[in-house]
Amino acid sequence: MNDHVSPRPRSPRGSGEQLAEEIISATTDLLIETGSEEKVSIRAVAGRVGVTPPSIYLHFEDKEALLDAVCARFFEQFDEVMMRASDGIDDLFERGLAQGLAYVRFAIDSAVMYRITFARVTPPGEPTLTDQVLLSSAFMHFSDTVEALMDQGLIPRTDTVQTVLKLWATAHGLASLMIAKPGLPWGEGYDLAESALRAVCHGLGQE
Repeated sequence: MNDHVSPRPRSPRGSGEQLAEEIISATTDLLIETGSEEKVSIRAVAGRVGVTPPSIYLHFEDKEALLDAVCARFFEQFDEVMMRASDGIDDLFERGLAQGLAYVRFAIDSAVMYRITFARVTPPGEPTLTDQVLLSSAFMHFSDTVEALMDQGLIPRTDTVQTVLKLWATAHGLASLMIAKPGLPWGEGYDLAESALRAVCHGLGQE
């Protein structure tokens, strides 16, 4: 990997936020290209952006903080895709299904970032920026759908978080398997994934 830094024109006053975004974007590109966070260095990111390594540290304390910001941005994009997929769907079961399928599709379309993001382990009781974004976006919207299902009596009134985790585990498991084992007989497109998610969604109503 070429770590040479191409000179970057002096940034105008107030452009720090833009530079931070460019750093996150460059890091994401390098992660996708190399397939591994171990192969991405601060020096390589600096070279891609056209700044010196110390300029990176003005925005991110260390490599871990930078990776956390990159993964948080990935979860924001994840949430946007899920919400677009379910926008305007009135049937609550179909809305939940649409969110789950969007989760699986986006994970497979972004397989490298999906794998890297979920491979990062969070110590108990120490939520990172990534976790905070996840809990305030995709997880929260899953929870809203589950709460609406409970309010309408379509599924039993139980612990919302536990129910969300059941749905999330199903979508995550499907996505992870389809990424890791694409040679298995998954059928046409996402038919099997849809069937599995639909069974779980409707199964909740039978508990």
